[in-house]
Amino acid sequence: MKLIIDVGNTRLKAAVFSGNEMVEAFVFDNTVKLITSDLFTKYTITNCMVASVKSGIEDFVNQLKQKTNTILFTAETPVPIKNLYTSATTLGRDRLAAAVGGNNLYADKNVLVIDAGTCLKYNFVNNKGEFLGGAISPGLQMRFKALNTFTARLPIIEMNTDYDKAVGTNTSESILAGVVLGTLAEVAGMIEQYKKLYNNLTVVITGGDVYFFEKRLKNSIFADQYLILKGLNLILEHNINAKT
Repeated sequence: MKLIIDVGNTRLKAAVFSGNEMVEAFVFDNTVKLITSDLFTKYTITNCMVASVKSGIEDFVNQLKQKTNTILFTAETPVPIKNLYTSATTLGRDRLAAAVGGNNLYADKNVLVIDAGTCLKYNFVNNKGEFLGGAISPGLQMRFKALNTFTARLPIIEMNTDYDKAVGTNTSESILAGVVLGTLAEVAGMIEQYKKLYNNLTVVITGGDVYFFEKRLKNSIFADQYLILKGLNLILEHNINAKT
């Protein structure tokens, strides 16, 4: 069994894989809860890969190394696609893993993977298996928080996934109109930009807000909540096979 760990900005996501089949997925509030969980008792973990958007996880990785063979995903880690990003050392590991997962699903197509989490991350891999890059913008919750943080009087508004009024008749509705409809317009517009640039484009969406965008976007898209974990599993398998 293989353990895949994705340390994000707000949560730690993990999954156990047998080959390419995901056996079970988990969400933890912090790294300590994973280490102290009964996961290693329940499963015989022979290999592990950790990807993190945060720094300062060395102690966590060292604890994992005491339990099983563990690889920390870095800019030097071999991947099964060609990475043409010009600043590879600053590239988020989750972005590259998303591209690997998308390429695995649609190897003969141009693929735009949208990771809808804390940030909106657009990750593009072409039909030659080359990761070219993409774009990053604030996610839904970040936009709500920014309006409150950087203004004197705008309140924090709870997300309403069904909101659809372009003209907000009060402050709460105006914020919802700006954030919800504005973000949807951004994502739809970005998809159209990629379609103009690349023929035979397939769009895959993942991340914590995956189902909101899947429901509200009119474009033909494919949703996979676990795409990054699956991409990391493919990267781990690629490194295991390279050693044999």
